[in-house]
Amino acid sequence: MRILFITSNRLGDAVLSTGLLAHLVERHRDARVTVACGPLPAPLFRAVPGLERLIPLPKRRYARHWVGLWAACTGTRWDLVVDLRNSAVSRLLWTRRLAVHSRPVPGLHKVEELARVLGLAVPPAPRLWLDEAARAAAVRLLPTGPEPLLAIGPTANWLGKEWPADRFAALAGRLTAAGAPLAGAGVAVLAAGAERDRAAPLLAALGPRAIDLGGRTDPLEAAACLERAALFVGNDSGLMHIAAAVGTPTLGLFGPGYPETYGPWGPRARAVTGTVPRVELLARLKRDPRASDLMDGIAVDHVEAAARALLGATLPRDQSRADEAPVAGAGAPR
Repeated sequence: MRILFITSNRLGDAVLSTGLLAHLVERHRDARVTVACGPLPAPLFRAVPGLERLIPLPKRRYARHWVGLWAACTGTRWDLVVDLRNSAVSRLLWTRRLAVHSRPVPGLHKVEELARVLGLAVPPAPRLWLDEAARAAAVRLLPTGPEPLLAIGPTANWLGKEWPADRFAALAGRLTAAGAPLAGAGVAVLAAGAERDRAAPLLAALGPRAIDLGGRTDPLEAAACLERAALFVGNDSGLMHIAAAVGTPTLGLFGPGYPETYGPWGPRARAVTGTVPRVELLARLKRDPRASDLMDGIAVDHVEAAARALLGATLPRDQSRADEAPVAGAGAPR
């Protein structure tokens, strides 16, 4: 059986689609799989069981990237094409079955929405396949020892979604202090290469206990690093979804975003929102597209309390893997 899986150009959306792919490779264990996605998330798929081909799709003018994908795939007779980009390409290929994601469904989390593409009643949880190279990178980059590890993702794809660096630093201090849940923990700071400079204030505030992973990992290596963390706290970003997908207790911080649609998914994940209503935040954003106060309604006390509650209630990692849907107040807040 040959499967073509066309997924997102964005890191977070690609992660959220991995549950659907996992469902397919587990159901069709002899399948040969081709994955087409953006260049940034492409490393996440390099260890997919049965992977025959991985096609990165850098955007090109006049949508020529789709012409390239059609040329790469038209010579194959597919048994199943799953197109989460609703592209014309999937309609121009020979396939026994075509499943297309055509439009968002209001009120559903993205994972629930994608499950409908294959008519699945139980949404399959995102999951990642780590290879030896990724695990070796994590061993090389992170210290070994009995101390836990706190991972922080202080950046996002735009400034309005970034919690202030001084609040991240204060939170890290509280969670790693003597007697705290992560007493003595190292603090790993992760950021995409293009966002590395924006992580500098947090690194400076943390001082020598910080482990700077900004721009030093590809997404699968970041996943291997995050798998070793006792807790991840970060903004609404692809790293947040990666942390949740590898089973790490995850707190995602949301200001003007939509946690009901894009919150971290899983029983070990929670979305934290602030005291300022979203409608007001969006009004601020409309007045000033460069507004930098959209996350100010999230207090350090509030995030610390959420972190302590999550760590106190966290399921064993193997049990959380068995759960496909989030518990109340977790992956898809209502």
